[in-house]
Amino acid sequence: MSDLQHERNDLIAADRHLVQGEQRITEQLALIQKLTEQGRDTALAGELLRLLEETMAIWQDHRRLILDAIARHERALAPPPQRACREALKNYRRETMGRL
Repeated sequence: MSDLQHERNDLIAADRHLVQGEQRITEQLALIQKLTEQGRDTALAGELLRLLEETMAIWQDHRRLILDAIARHERALAPPPQRACREALKNYRRETMGRL
């Protein structure tokens, strides 16, 4: 597997983790609301919520790093712009000459 494909697989996993993290935060918020309505202590539940939110921020940073790595790999694989222009011009001339 290429480095680029590995990074793309990591991006898929990171996106999945972010979705799961959002679900956990939503569930934790609902639990805190329920505990509050019951008049129960929410200190530990609130602390867990804070940790979940910190984890999400770290995962979002990690996702950005993966996107940066993908962009670097794609730039490295792309042909140099000057060469790409020459190739496009050559192809255009070939096609045009064929029509004349």
